[in-house]
Amino acid sequence: MRLVALALIFAAALNAHVGSPDVFHEGAAGPYRLLVTIRPPVVVPGVAEIEIRSALPGVRRMRIVPLPLTGAGAKFAPTPDVAQQSKDDPQFFTGSLWLMSVGAWQVRIHADGDQGAGELSVPVPALPTRTRTMQTGIGALLFVLMLVLAVGIVSIVGAGVREGQLDPGLEASPARVRRSRVMMGVTSVLVAAMLFFGNRWWGSEANNYARIVYKPLRVSASVEPSGRLTLRMTDPGWLRRRMDDLIPDHTHLMHMFVIRLPEMERVWHLHPEQIESGVFGQDLPAMPAGRYQLFADIVHASGLPETLVTEVDLPEVAGKPLMGDDSAGDGPPLSKADPSRTVAPLAGGGRMVWVRGESPLIARQATEFRFSVEDESGRPAQDLELYMGMLGHAAFVKTDRTVFAHVHPSGSVPMAALSLTTTADPHAGHRMGSSLPAQVSFPFGLPQPGDYRIYVQVKRAGKVQTGVFDARVR
Repeated sequence: MRLVALALIFAAALNAHVGSPDVFHEGAAGPYRLLVTIRPPVVVPGVAEIEIRSALPGVRRMRIVPLPLTGAGAKFAPTPDVAQQSKDDPQFFTGSLWLMSVGAWQVRIHADGDQGAGELSVPVPALPTRTRTMQTGIGALLFVLMLVLAVGIVSIVGAGVREGQLDPGLEASPARVRRSRVMMGVTSVLVAAMLFFGNRWWGSEANNYARIVYKPLRVSASVEPSGRLTLRMTDPGWLRRRMDDLIPDHTHLMHMFVIRLPEMERVWHLHPEQIESGVFGQDLPAMPAGRYQLFADIVHASGLPETLVTEVDLPEVAGKPLMGDDSAGDGPPLSKADPSRTVAPLAGGGRMVWVRGESPLIARQATEFRFSVEDESGRPAQDLELYMGMLGHAAFVKTDRTVFAHVHPSGSVPMAALSLTTTADPHAGHRMGSSLPAQVSFPFGLPQPGDYRIYVQVKRAGKVQTGVFDARVR
């Protein structure tokens, strides 16, 4: 049982956005800009906790409803729940919703206020990551009560046979006493059989549920002498998941971050191409010999995202020049990490500044991670371009690599999943003028206390540049 528990904990650490189950999304519900936090249940069916903050006052009511992300169920919404408005902060709303089955869901939010009404849908994966265990004290109490009930049933049957038809004051005959003992023995056998088969039934139900506990796709990496990396996915057996149903996210089927170990001072953001179902290939750029951590994001046609995790030892790779959206960056080694540092130099001149307040970072708390880009003279950069359709991309990685999240300016939801929602705006985030702002922000909540490395990528004058920062979370 201990090995099973460890396996379930490991599976929980490897789901979509490794170790970071909470969903963060910033988007528009009509005229209202909303920051949405969804905390999915760890068991399914289960209750998801919803937090919504409006950027501006004037929202009077929020209604929330869960829907499947795709399929016929996405077209028929049940009666929505009304989110509770905070008495201390009228721009903050909370609620909870039942997610009844495993898979990709969406939470549809309907906002009403001074400027009219609007809707926003936020995808959320419902992935059971473990089974709930009973508290030791409650288990001991229930065990004692079970024994009391079992003994009580046997005693009641024995007393009924022995004395149930006697007049008051009379003693039971030896024959009645013998009959009573026989019936108590038969009842004991029946009660024991009920407990035995009840335990077998309960174990069967637990095994059935264990089948739906999320098991991430496994991936193995191999490198040819030419420097070509091959990734092979295998399914450990979880429901009816496919590997030939992937959909593009920012025009790529896979986004892979390669991080050099153990110092995490170099990072590559690559996009392997699919060779066949479950197999991807990538011609590596020039890379020094060493051990590397790989995090690869994919999205299924259902909208369910997954992150594949593996490590690989590489010889020195002469490599090919970075092409297209592939990029690389570097920063100080972890041995010289400084969580108080807010400035990162950029390749080719200029710098990136983490615009952060004095408040400490708190685990699971929604935070706006804001970064400014400055040119060589210290002025706001005027040459920013969209990088794969976004102002920037960020990877949040815990230094022990138990947490990884690829986050966009709209949050942690993959754009491929967002495009499947019933309220999706395919042009959101692209209605900008000729010049882009020299600042990019990422709504996210770091899921666990500890030390993190943050890789922030922007595109300037046709070249992707990476700022590397360190964070400490309470």
